[in-house]
Amino acid sequence: MSLLEGKTVLVTGVGPGLGKQCAATALRDGANVVLGARNAGRLEKTAAELDPEGGRSAWQATDIADESQCQALAALTAERFGGIDAIVQVAALDTEFGGLEDADFDTWQRVVDVNLLGSLRMVRACLPALKERGGSVVLIGTQSSVAAPSEVRQAAYAASKGALVSAMYSLARELGPHRIRVNTVQPGWMWGPPVQGFVQFAAQSEGVPEDEVLGRLTSRMALPELATDGDVADAAVFLASDRARAITGQSLLVNAGELMR
Repeated sequence: MSLLEGKTVLVTGVGPGLGKQCAATALRDGANVVLGARNAGRLEKTAAELDPEGGRSAWQATDIADESQCQALAALTAERFGGIDAIVQVAALDTEFGGLEDADFDTWQRVVDVNLLGSLRMVRACLPALKERGGSVVLIGTQSSVAAPSEVRQAAYAASKGALVSAMYSLARELGPHRIRVNTVQPGWMWGPPVQGFVQFAAQSEGVPEDEVLGRLTSRMALPELATDGDVADAAVFLASDRARAITGQSLLVNAGELMR
């Protein structure tokens, strides 16, 4: 039997990177999958690409900063496939850069509202369905919340994701009696569209080959290459499955061994 055979998984943040990969991996492993993100056109195209027949997927444009939209996405999932077994909460605001000295705290509030409160809004919207038969909440964090990278400053993003991990512990304790597990996957440098863009930009800015920039990143890894968004998706789907039935309140670094804890 496939890892998620007969299960229904809701995946948010389905863009060109990790969210799409999580949806593809869940479909590969037998699940029905509902896709959410803000861009309706991209969602429609992605759903058609991943599930051409349309029998095992659905999608709806969703901004996790809007509680009513979160509720609507959860309702669609439950109505279309009869329930919700897992949510993989990928959606995040990760495009704000900088540290404390140049911080615009209005921007920080927006980042926290999306990454922390938005994630909690989306999870809460799924709770009625999850409580019916138990299930899994998989949050996507970041290694930056425990070890800031030297190449870029994303203090607001890291702080918001660190707060999400702190919330995870409380959620795991609160929801455990309902047989709902709550875990976090924390990617490090993850080879996918965002990191590919960073490598290209750095190489052009410095006038060096892309392999040189990539080599600087991989030199810190215990393994000789970056984890990919596919590797992170595999970890998320495992935690969404019954094979992780005794795992809750845990953070899993997927980072090729750059940071070990």
